[in-house]
Amino acid sequence: MALGGFGIGTTEFAAMGLLPDIAADLDVTEPVAGNVISAYALGVVVGAPLIAAAFARVPRRVLLIGLMIAFTAGNALSVFAPNYGALLAARFVAGLPHGAFFGVAALVAAHLAGPRGRGRAVGQVLMGLSVANVAGVPLATWLGGALGWRYALGVVVVIGAVTVAALVVFLPAVDIPVTNPLTELGALRRSQVWFALLTGVVGFGGMFAVYTYISTTLTSVSGLPKASVPIVLAVYGVGMMIGNVVGGRAADRSVTRSVAGALAVLVILQALFSWLAPQPFAAITLFFLIGLTASALVPALQTRLMDVAGEAQTLAATLNHSALNIANALGAFLGGAVIAAGAGYTAPALVGSGLAVAGLAVFGAGVFVARRTPEPVGAHR
Repeated sequence: MALGGFGIGTTEFAAMGLLPDIAADLDVTEPVAGNVISAYALGVVVGAPLIAAAFARVPRRVLLIGLMIAFTAGNALSVFAPNYGALLAARFVAGLPHGAFFGVAALVAAHLAGPRGRGRAVGQVLMGLSVANVAGVPLATWLGGALGWRYALGVVVVIGAVTVAALVVFLPAVDIPVTNPLTELGALRRSQVWFALLTGVVGFGGMFAVYTYISTTLTSVSGLPKASVPIVLAVYGVGMMIGNVVGGRAADRSVTRSVAGALAVLVILQALFSWLAPQPFAAITLFFLIGLTASALVPALQTRLMDVAGEAQTLAATLNHSALNIANALGAFLGGAVIAAGAGYTAPALVGSGLAVAGLAVFGAGVFVARRTPEPVGAHR
């Protein structure tokens, strides 16, 4: 399951570095080529809830294998896309299984690990996404520059095919009860599900406000050479890997304290980054810690959603990744807005700190409401 996450992370983030090659090959401008990234993100947001509801009756092992087959097919269509329109459609198709795969994989991992190890199991599944930022994305970007962007996506197709085979051979049948579409959609009637999702959208959006513009921040503010940016991004990826482990273990101890603690630390780290970004060593260190802390937040949020979803476990687990993709768009938009307003490249970190404060407030409100008017919780709690 982590290998599948590695393939998903590689195709999602490597596309950003391959935009100039895609634009040149398909004879479009780079801003127009950027729509292929938006198409993938839209597929994630749309696909997660639709797949979770529509395939609620499908056994989770079968569903997980089917999702990875669909992901691999979408990337294969991308490799052979003859023109820009076909590539746009193929990227949307490739994005559809993204959120559902991570959600179902987290649910299966938590079930296999049992109540005391579910946070760590979820973190291990998400580890594939972190490793992709350290190894998969740089490799795919290098390969795309050397041989062409289609070869880079071809590697993702191979990873997907290997993942399908591994799931068929190694993933045991799990006795998670299947539901139905109406039961899954019932998650949307639970206020705690919405509180958890909004916490992810707002609180995690701050990290993307920093990450989106980090390249120019490091070169124009910190004074680092452009050649050092990939190294710093790899350092960030290492932070994400550590964060998955730390966050999973912390979630096993207390989901509430893990979410609140991670958001509170993000408030401080991002505020410090806006102040200390001109110092290269401090900027790299803080960026590493932001990646670690933000990554530690994800297993706790994923576990929180499974706790409050009742019988609608699959939909709630998959919606987390829709929320994180909305956070991506929100953070990038707000960070770009303050830069365009003339506030400079340290301003997105202040935006990120403010968003983390807002996320902490939303989560606190959710906990307060839960204690005043408790809703039925799922079997995992």
